[in-house]
Amino acid sequence: MEVMARNGDTLSYYSRLFMIPFQLLADSNRNCDQDGLKVGDCIHIPGFQAETLHLKEGDALWKIAGSRNISVDSLLLLNQKVNINELGTGDEIIAPKRILQNLVNVRKKYDYQSLLNDIENLKKHYPFIKINTLGKSVLGNDVHEIRIGHGSKKVHMNGSFHANEWITSAILMSYVNDFLLAITNGGKINNIDILPIYRNVDISIVPMVNPDGVNLVLNGPPDHISREVVAINGGSTDFTGWKANINGVDLNNQFPAFWEIEKNRKEPKSPAPRDYPGEAPLTEPEAQIMAKLAKEEKFNRMIAFHTQGKEFYWGYENFEPSESAFIATEFSRLSGYKAVQNVDSHAGYKDWFIQEFRQPGFTLELGKGINPLPLSQFDDIYKDVLGIFVASLYL
Repeated sequence: MEVMARNGDTLSYYSRLFMIPFQLLADSNRNCDQDGLKVGDCIHIPGFQAETLHLKEGDALWKIAGSRNISVDSLLLLNQKVNINELGTGDEIIAPKRILQNLVNVRKKYDYQSLLNDIENLKKHYPFIKINTLGKSVLGNDVHEIRIGHGSKKVHMNGSFHANEWITSAILMSYVNDFLLAITNGGKINNIDILPIYRNVDISIVPMVNPDGVNLVLNGPPDHISREVVAINGGSTDFTGWKANINGVDLNNQFPAFWEIEKNRKEPKSPAPRDYPGEAPLTEPEAQIMAKLAKEEKFNRMIAFHTQGKEFYWGYENFEPSESAFIATEFSRLSGYKAVQNVDSHAGYKDWFIQEFRQPGFTLELGKGINPLPLSQFDDIYKDVLGIFVASLYL
């Protein structure tokens, strides 16, 4: 919601007026002088929407304010161009409405356009978040990062490394929305206060690493490369088993953590719907983007969302730090998922992250069944893994 600053208004006053933490207002209005707003400055109020009301007979500002648990001055602030003394039945005024429900639409086949729509909607109503474009996929789609919070502790999460695991993007976006709702409404998630996390943790989320692949699975190939992609898929137009990027390279086999072992033993020796690690590490733009992000940001913790198996992997060649075992125990307790220290696998993002930075890294295998998991599992996955999402931020 946007308001126009009046003479004498400050962000501190707006914080009290709308009962929004000052830090969120400051982060939503980074270009403003926090102590001396100029008359007419456009100020973003996070966690609110502007609602049009039609006055009924007997309506008065104090009655409307009382019924909505808001102050009269908040109504005056939003209706500066209205002559309040001349309002009558049927006239329109604007009232602030606190957002109490999720804005993202995730319980559907969640393709790249769905992600873009939800990112835009969240940024509009929670302008204290940052949306960064990290680079472009093979087909030129932007790979987005959502950045939330402050602090020296940096936690990274990602989803949809694999195309037919697109439900992980929907789950992550749902958690993002929950987090934003909680900090703007003084709420908790799993009995954990969220505002202190915002103040102390720098959260990085890349909800869809492989947008081209996700769109291929859900919408089929673009016309201009249809022939090539169908050929990689063995002549089939059924892409439900496709995990790779649009080039037929498995992005989670692209990282320089004993990559040669995977290259030698993986059956596909050329582009394929899954498992082909490429001709060398980091040949694909999406993998390059994720490696660059980790090198630049030096995250303290990384969680990669995959499907399926109701388990997670937390070790790699004994490179993991000692704290990983404790975190894994807590993750398992909170989710019921099986904690697996080591698996016979290399070249994954988690593997490389642990090897490169010696920090805790985790690969979560959400749900159980055959990929792509059906949307009927969404609610169960959401409930099972919510504790891991929150614990990854406060442990």
